[in-house]
Amino acid sequence: MNRLHKTYRETILPALKKEFGRENTLSIPRLTKIVVSVGVGTKEDNHDKALVSVAEQLAIITGQKPKKTIAKQAIAGFKTRQGDVIGLMVTLHGDRMWEFMDKLSSIVLPRVKDFQGISNTGFDGHGNYNLGMTEQIVFPEIEYDKIDRIRGLQVTIVTSAKNDVEAKKLLVLLGVPFAKQEKAS
Repeated sequence: MNRLHKTYRETILPALKKEFGRENTLSIPRLTKIVVSVGVGTKEDNHDKALVSVAEQLAIITGQKPKKTIAKQAIAGFKTRQGDVIGLMVTLHGDRMWEFMDKLSSIVLPRVKDFQGISNTGFDGHGNYNLGMTEQIVFPEIEYDKIDRIRGLQVTIVTSAKNDVEAKKLLVLLGVPFAKQEKAS
């Protein structure tokens, strides 16, 4: 069992039960899955080479082989056709999810340049959090010399929380550093 998962079971779960005033353990918010995705687009000259490079990097970061994301419809403005491969994604569950969350909150986010905490506005209203990262080189597994170009990636943290307040409380207890909210005057 991962360090963060053990902490969740032993300390965070009882704390959330007490705070929310619930008896049933299954009604307490928990991590469901984490989705990591990278858009590659179709405008690049070496599209196939870029896909292979991004797939290798995503596999190194997450420990799992990525799945291709395909355009559902043609969009002339983006020069995509229906069926084009436009990105890659990985869905993490179980131990890999907990390991990735631990690495994200304790190693990766503090390595981001000029990091003041992640935004409080990334919640979707249903207890899920979306985090956009501008570069993949903040992950310790990625070697700067071996990347073809700096790319951003999207991390979606899906929780079983019913609202954003519960989800934020869960993420704060899991060690995710949020930015300080400025008080309105």
